[in-house]
Amino acid sequence: MDRTTLRHALRFFVVGVINTGVYYGTYLLLSLVAHYLVAHLGAILVAMVGSFLLNCYWTFRTRPTWRKLALFPLTNATNYVMTTAGVVVLVEWLGVDERLAPLVAAVAAIPVTFLLSRRLLAGRPAAATGPAAGPGAGLPAPRGVPR
Repeated sequence: MDRTTLRHALRFFVVGVINTGVYYGTYLLLSLVAHYLVAHLGAILVAMVGSFLLNCYWTFRTRPTWRKLALFPLTNATNYVMTTAGVVVLVEWLGVDERLAPLVAAVAAIPVTFLLSRRLLAGRPAAATGPAAGPGAGLPAPRGVPR
C-alpha cells in the first residue's frame, strides 16, 4: 500500500468512526419513535451526507460536487445492502439485540465502502478536479484545496 493510500485509509477510518457515532446516535434517537428498520434507514441517510462531506473535505481533499453527491449513495449501495441485510439477519434470525446489530453489521462493509468511496471521490487525477470540473460543480471547495 503506497503512502497516499495509507493516509486515505487512516483518514477514512477516522471518518468512519465519527460517522458510526452519528449513525448510531441517530439510530437510537429514531428507534424511540420508529420501528428499528425505519430507524436504521433514516440513520443511514443522515450519516451518508456527513460521510460524503467529511470524505471530500478531509479524507481525499477533493471538491464536493452535486454530481459526486448524487453518485455517492450508488457507490455505497453495497454498504447499505450489507448492513441492512445484516441488521435483519442479526435481529430476526439470530436474536441479536436491535441496538447492537447495526454495529456488528457495519464492520464487514467498511473495506468495501473505502474502495468504492476512493474510486468515486479521488478516482480522477487532481488536475481533472479543478474549477472546470463540469456539471455538478457548485459546492464550496474545502479549505486548503485550490479552486
